[in-house]
Amino acid sequence: MANIAALIDHTLLKPEATDLDVEKLVAEGASLGCHSVCVSPLRIPAAVRAAHAVGPTAPVVCTVIGFPSGVAGNKAGEAMWALDQGAFEFDMVIDRGAAAAGDWKTVGRDIEAVRKVLPRSLLGRSLLIMLVPLIVVQAVAMQLFYGSNLDIVSRRFAGAVAGEIAVTASQMTRYTTLEDRAWAMQTAWERLELAMQFRPLLRLDPEEIAHEVSRTRSLVLALEERVQRPFALDWQAEPRSILIRVQMEDGVLDVLVPIKRLNAGTVYLFMIWLVGSSLLLFTIAALFMRNQVRALRRLAAGAEAFGIGRDAGPIKPEGAAEIRQAASAFNRMQERIRRFLQQRTEMLAGVSHDLRTPLTRLRLALALHSHRPDLASDIADMEADIGEMDRMIDGYLAFVRGEGSEQARLTDLVEVLRDAASSARRAGAVVVFDAPAPLLLALRPDAMRRAITNLLDNARRHAGQITLSAVQVTARAVEVVVDDDGPGISPERRESVFRPFASGAAGGTGLGLTIAQDIVRAHGGDITLDSSPSGGLRARVRLPI
Repeated sequence: MANIAALIDHTLLKPEATDLDVEKLVAEGASLGCHSVCVSPLRIPAAVRAAHAVGPTAPVVCTVIGFPSGVAGNKAGEAMWALDQGAFEFDMVIDRGAAAAGDWKTVGRDIEAVRKVLPRSLLGRSLLIMLVPLIVVQAVAMQLFYGSNLDIVSRRFAGAVAGEIAVTASQMTRYTTLEDRAWAMQTAWERLELAMQFRPLLRLDPEEIAHEVSRTRSLVLALEERVQRPFALDWQAEPRSILIRVQMEDGVLDVLVPIKRLNAGTVYLFMIWLVGSSLLLFTIAALFMRNQVRALRRLAAGAEAFGIGRDAGPIKPEGAAEIRQAASAFNRMQERIRRFLQQRTEMLAGVSHDLRTPLTRLRLALALHSHRPDLASDIADMEADIGEMDRMIDGYLAFVRGEGSEQARLTDLVEVLRDAASSARRAGAVVVFDAPAPLLLALRPDAMRRAITNLLDNARRHAGQITLSAVQVTARAVEVVVDDDGPGISPERRESVFRPFASGAAGGTGLGLTIAQDIVRAHGGDITLDSSPSGGLRARVRLPI
């Protein structure tokens, strides 16, 4: 489990802890989102009861038994010992005792801070999964190879140089003539690449005598072991050499040693190869993962477009086999849905024809008897009933058929709203229209006009004045608002009015708001109802850009 925390209070691991203390600990663990709490074995029943009272978010109850004498009483030691013994396994331990001042509350914030830093995209997390092991492997390789092997090589290099200096110093001690010493130093230069110069009658300053330091540790130890004479080191004498001054019986022997004889030069090549190969492999992996994620993004974009009624066509299967399979399945699903909608539309067209045929015959029959004054009242009532049935059939068919055959295109929403407002005015409504400059959106204009018209018709039946407005609320959203001064709808009914056939007015089909909601949601938006500043109802339509 990720980000699991254990809440430990060492005082509650003791038998004298009370049930009330245990209940407080369980409640605090639940509020922090801890996975577990640790209590005394004697208080496990009380902790379990408290956990049941908290509910599903309650932490797991566990205990730690038998702290060693050197650990008991040390809060951090208890927690770490419990982890080492495998009593429980967590990513993090929250020790209340160690943070009595309230600092333990910052642990949850630290976890959230880490979560914010971690990438959220699939590409970022995949690259992180590849990068972290790669860095760890490279670090382990560096440590194993140059942490141990390089130290051994450096000691051997230093031992070889120290041995050569010791041999030359021994020769110069045994052969004291100028010719013999000159021959020994010349031989050291020709065979060993060690430039030597003897300075007679000089003595080393005691402060100059080298001691073991981190930079020259291997060389100092080798010189002490093999030369067995006082010596001094000067790293500033030459840019690429180190000057070793060895105290002889009758003077000082200066030895100029090239630094390359003491260092393993392959470390830089190894580092370049290590970093270069890592970057190359990581780049190849990143390009590969990018192609895989691109296929997923196209699949997600296609699903989103299909969900809001935009026909983007079938998605090209690409990427890994699983992604190709998902894209193919999505294409088949699109085709099945389109075929179902087409079949339903064709069936409803036939139903519409079959229903309208008898209604037409009834109208003709009524027209034939329209000259009889004694039947005028009955004929008017029957014509009104037939008209209402015709409107109901139109409403039902529009609800079931939807507007699926229309394709989305870039449309000026303001023009759509203006047309809907004009239609409402022709129907007798008083509409105040307020909208900014053109708002271009990908819409199915006829469907959106029908949705707004349904909202205006609903307001017209219950109110005297209607206000229609539109505004771009964010960079990616537009909001259309319909306000009226009617009686409004009580808050408890504002969700139920969107259900089919839930009409609140006589003669209504109860499908106007349902159709409007379906159309808006098909565009990726939503409709909400609220109280209007005019005293009536406010319908708020939010559409994505």
